[in-house]
Amino acid sequence: MASKLFFLAMMCLALGATSPVTEAAVSCGQVVNNLTPCVSYVVYGGSIVPTQCCNGIRNLNGMAQNTLDRQNVCNCIKNAVSSSGFTFSNFNLNLAAGLPQKCGVIIPYQISPTTDCSRVR
Repeated sequence: MASKLFFLAMMCLALGATSPVTEAAVSCGQVVNNLTPCVSYVVYGGSIVPTQCCNGIRNLNGMAQNTLDRQNVCNCIKNAVSSSGFTFSNFNLNLAAGLPQKCGVIIPYQISPTTDCSRVR
């Protein structure tokens, strides 16, 4: 479970787009559902990212089309990760950070556990 939460925290930053709207529409449940297929890759690595993982990243990226959505997703995940008590290695961090590129999703910032969600646009 902690590995899932870590990966989701990394992916919260992969939600590109820049048009602000006043109401968030992406729930934490949607984030989990879309990114669960990526957990095994982030935890164990591999030569190929699972197709379902890339589909989830693309879907989530398309769903979070405004600043509030991206910030809410980021905060939800970071809060869950910070309370997990799990220590994440550079191996896991690097795999998570590389997912958007491996899946062909362009994001305007680096995926990192130190991201300030209030600056996500």
